[in-house]
Amino acid sequence: MFSMQPWDAATACNFKEMAFEFAKHNRVLYVNRAIDRISVIKHRQSKLVQSRMATVKQGTDELIPIQPGLWVHNPRTVLESLNWMPVAGLYEAANRINSKRLAREMNKIIKRLGFSNVLLINDNDFFRGIDLKELVDCTDYIFYIRDYLNYQPWFRRHGPRMEKKMIEKSDLIVANSLYLANYAAQYNPLSYDIGQGCDLESYLVENPPVPDDLKNIPRPIIGYTGAISGTRLDKEIFLHIAEQLPECSIVLVGPVTDGFDAEALRAHANIHFLGTKPPAAVPGYVHYFDVCLNPQLVNQLTVGNYPRKADEYLAMGKPMVATETETMKFFADYVYLCKNKEEYVGHIRSILSDPAKQNGIVKQQRRAFALSHSWTESIGRLGDAFHDYQLKKKKAYERGQQLAG
Repeated sequence: MFSMQPWDAATACNFKEMAFEFAKHNRVLYVNRAIDRISVIKHRQSKLVQSRMATVKQGTDELIPIQPGLWVHNPRTVLESLNWMPVAGLYEAANRINSKRLAREMNKIIKRLGFSNVLLINDNDFFRGIDLKELVDCTDYIFYIRDYLNYQPWFRRHGPRMEKKMIEKSDLIVANSLYLANYAAQYNPLSYDIGQGCDLESYLVENPPVPDDLKNIPRPIIGYTGAISGTRLDKEIFLHIAEQLPECSIVLVGPVTDGFDAEALRAHANIHFLGTKPPAAVPGYVHYFDVCLNPQLVNQLTVGNYPRKADEYLAMGKPMVATETETMKFFADYVYLCKNKEEYVGHIRSILSDPAKQNGIVKQQRRAFALSHSWTESIGRLGDAFHDYQLKKKKAYERGQQLAG
């Protein structure tokens, strides 16, 4: 399993949770993101960079056993930072050098662990993963797409070209939403929607203690958890709710990222930024939300994105109000969907004025729906897709043999 998101990232990670599910029936090697030259130069004093450089120089923590049959691999190499290069041909030639460095390290560990019949799964990294199909000792190559990254400025120079090539050359494409599966199918017909899994056990907690920084915030509480991102969230919706519902408290739990204009919101006394919390602590906040929010901007980054927080909110039985996107329509029977900020206020008022919309049988229905989205189900669908791909590959081989005969 090859990912751009490191195993020790502070935020929740689909691919990491998939690794645990795969490890129930397979031996799994999770390849951590290799360190790059710019990070070594600019952040040499950080603990993460120092840790990775200790691996590169001394082999410290090169291979970390997590549990029986599951290892994390920190490659002993430094990759060149290339995104600044303007010429496509030069960029791709230099990028292949990076790929060879990575593949050398991966093949070394594959051999050390005695892996055979290797299935290589690439988690959305169409830069570093573009040449690994040919360079790594694997039998099949799967590309897992779970975000439309090319909307973000950093990806725009080389991303559209490289992602298209990545999808075209992969043996199989799996996506966590139908929108992204259809997007990938433009370039590779072997593209499948495997849905989204979630580990929701911590969201089934009953009556957790009130977090200290929530105790003095008056209810009703309209809450959001997750990255507070300028590319994903519509701050105008938060502002409109705060202005139209001054009796409510708007609570945001998570880091402010991607240029989100937090200062415009901080000016309102009923908007509260509580900062980043450990994943295990987040359910304790959601439990005390009266209404949960997902006020997304509608853009290429969000329209096909599967928001894990939707399942997390629903697993606690909470009423949720969210922006209508192609993927959010999947939740339409359990979530109040909005086309504009006025509809947000209307739905929130309706929920707060009707206890039946917060508790009772509707709460159990929300929870049951969320719990149906397990990692066992998602990985099972990936297995079905892989089986279908294998059958088609076999038939294509047999047709080739017949024609050759």
